Amino acid sequence: MFEIIHPHPDPPPSRGRGISDSSTMRKHTHDSIQKPESSIAERIHIFAGSLRRIFWFLILAVMPVWGPGTDARGGDIYKYKDANGVLHFTDSPKKAGYQLYIRDQASRRPKWSNYAPDTYDLYLDQASQTYQLSFPLLKAMVKVESDFNPRAVSKKGAKGLMQIMPENYRSLQIADPFDPWQNIMGGAQYLRQMVDRYGDTRLALAAYNAGPTAVDQYSDIPPFPETTRYVQKVLHYFDYFKNLN
Repeated sequence: MFEIIHPHPDPPPSRGRGISDSSTMRKHTHDSIQKPESSIAERIHIFAGSLRRIFWFLILAVMPVWGPGTDARGGDIYKYKDANGVLHFTDSPKKAGYQLYIRDQASRRPKWSNYAPDTYDLYLDQASQTYQLSFPLLKAMVKVESDFNPRAVSKKGAKGLMQIMPENYRSLQIADPFDPWQNIMGGAQYLRQMVDRYGDTRLALAAYNAGPTAVDQYSDIPPFPETTRYVQKVLHYFDYFKNLN
């Protein structure tokens, strides 16, 4: 049995921890906002993220040869009561009759990404402050939309970290959807518009996924399996990122 601990940096104090800020927005576009320059410390942080990706790649590459007894489910504990009433506990049941007794908490954590989840924290922080949106919420959206892959492209043609559709590039001031800063700022701008429109984070997320027309039609989260799962997953990861520290 083994355990790998993946450290997460503490977010700057300025980052919002709640879902959204209720203060009135003065500006809903980022055309006059400049892309932040990375300091030496931030560049070192990004470089460290690259090293972490290499580390995790090597770990995953050698895991299959660590032995046939490795349990893919982690440290789940199973129990079995024999004919004499004696209870047996194990993390790797060898015969039928064992029941799950304690589920390993690690199995409930978000699946590991091929991309360092903190690589774009600087941009997410700027978007959070510019549009008065929760930093953990924006990060959760990037996790669900693209799994932190800046080159992600969906079957429908949505591109980048926050999966922006081509027809929205112009209104969101996006010249290159694969530019992480442009994509994050554009996605945050659109989410802010949806939050202002509905006054409800759940409906704003549903509109981000299915479009405001669908939300208007049902006056609620549209009964589309994809949209329902999307809202649930974003809120799940929102809780996860919010409670990291």
